[in-house]
Amino acid sequence: MTGPDGLPPARPVEDAPATYGRSSRRWWRRSVFLVPVVFLLAVPAFIRIPYFVVSPGPAENVIPLISVRGQQTYRPKGGLLLTSVYESTGRVTVYQALKGWLDPSEAVVPERDILAPGQTVKQGELVAKSQMDESIYNAALVALTKYTGYPKSHGPGVFVVSVIAGYPADGKLVAEDVILAVNEQRVDSPEALGQAIQANGAGTPLGLTVQRMVEVDGTLQRRTSRVTVTPTIPKNSNRAQIGVEAITNFPVPLYINNEGIGGPSAGLMWTLGLIDWLTPGDLTRGRLIAGTGTILPDGTVGPIGGIQQKVVGAEYAHAVVFFAPVSEAAGARAVAHGITIVPVRTYLDALRYLQGHT
Repeated sequence: MTGPDGLPPARPVEDAPATYGRSSRRWWRRSVFLVPVVFLLAVPAFIRIPYFVVSPGPAENVIPLISVRGQQTYRPKGGLLLTSVYESTGRVTVYQALKGWLDPSEAVVPERDILAPGQTVKQGELVAKSQMDESIYNAALVALTKYTGYPKSHGPGVFVVSVIAGYPADGKLVAEDVILAVNEQRVDSPEALGQAIQANGAGTPLGLTVQRMVEVDGTLQRRTSRVTVTPTIPKNSNRAQIGVEAITNFPVPLYINNEGIGGPSAGLMWTLGLIDWLTPGDLTRGRLIAGTGTILPDGTVGPIGGIQQKVVGAEYAHAVVFFAPVSEAAGARAVAHGITIVPVRTYLDALRYLQGHT
């Protein structure tokens, strides 16, 4: 049946509300079901759990980060790569953790493996910076003792290893400063520094002559300045202190740029880098050599975290060899594809491998 214009007659207006009502009821029933589902799916995107995600970080060549003055050096042609990981900036959501569990290049680790009880992320970063300073000190201690006759052979002043937070020297001295004199009197050993502080006494300003390596227009320069510190007597002590850990100064001016790098795991690679600078020839033989591991003053290489992510990062950087602490070598091999994993107990194991494999 058609209307005057040849088209089907229009549906009576009264039909529309009835159809609309049925559609509305169907939409409402679906909404009642869908809303809880959407809610349940959305909640995990906001709930944070006490886990961190660790993923492969960059591999950086330590050779250009090391500067040795006052002694003949030998620049390697290849690269010695410290390896690192990225850590999430805080607790992750359920979905972020799920992604980490499904991604073979990432690891989901409990918060307790990243932070000490009650420690904030910011505090953890400060600890990591302190650990890096210590690893540099240990690396220098191992390399210079072996190849320069340190500590019998040493430079003027005392080398600041670390500054204790909250003590008088905090904010006035930094790790790697060299204290040349106290109240215009030269000091050449930690013992002499301690005696000078005791002679000055607590509560009386102390004048330190300090030498610091600074970068000016892309070059390193030594700057000497006078710093005033007032010693104090801490609780549970009867001795005046300024709050520094110091050692006999190294025989050559040494500077390592560790800006943006935290944690102790680069110790082995700092050690190898220093040795390569100080000795004739080229340990790398033009290759890219990566590795990880803490270094102790006796040269022992210790385990670290994130070994598998560091191997992946080394492969991204096209390294051909990866030095791994003995206890973590199996984990490193589990993710290696073409890179040679070399287990090491001490820095000498790595050194002998490089010297014996061309």
